Amino acid sequence: MHELLNVMRRLRAPDGCPWDREQTHESLRPYLLEEAAEAVDAISSGKLEELPGELGDVLLQVAFHSVVAQEAGTFTYDDVESAIVAKLIRRHPHVFGDTVVSGSDQVVSNWQAIKAAEQEGKPRRAAERVPAALGALAREAQAQKLARVQGDRQSVLRALQEAPDSEEGVAHVLSAVVAWARSAGIDPEVALRSHTHQTLEQLPDEASHGQQ
Repeated sequence: MHELLNVMRRLRAPDGCPWDREQTHESLRPYLLEEAAEAVDAISSGKLEELPGELGDVLLQVAFHSVVAQEAGTFTYDDVESAIVAKLIRRHPHVFGDTVVSGSDQVVSNWQAIKAAEQEGKPRRAAERVPAALGALAREAQAQKLARVQGDRQSVLRALQEAPDSEEGVAHVLSAVVAWARSAGIDPEVALRSHTHQTLEQLPDEASHGQQ
């Protein structure tokens, strides 16, 4: 990681790369989302030989933001690493402490309880607890989880029957579909991304399409 950080510092140096020097936390936002999405795509498509490169692109974003922050004096990569290490140790008392758990369900329950205790005295609005940059389906799923919304196939059918042909109607149906997916233990964002990928794979490429 330190070699990557040194490369980034060189790129950000006065005699480095003009483009890299111009970047800020704000300008890098779309790249962080894009690189994470491409890593997910590599996993979903089963192309694991591409995953190291895609994860490297994600790691690049971590290094980029860390170097930008270090230059501004706000934080360093060491702060990023120490924060996540401390969090993992703190939230796994069954591994690093004396807590005994019966299985993964209790691990999740303990994680949520520890997280809630950490945030005590620092209440956040619901809108702040669900990242705005998430995909629409993923964000709806998180919102439903907070609101304890339940759904099933019948709720989707009812939504289809009742919804008007409008933006609000479509949103109502999509919300019902997300609730149905959650009840079935399916991540709607991942499911739709996989379906879209399959659709795109079946389309002719631009060159062959142009020759028809």
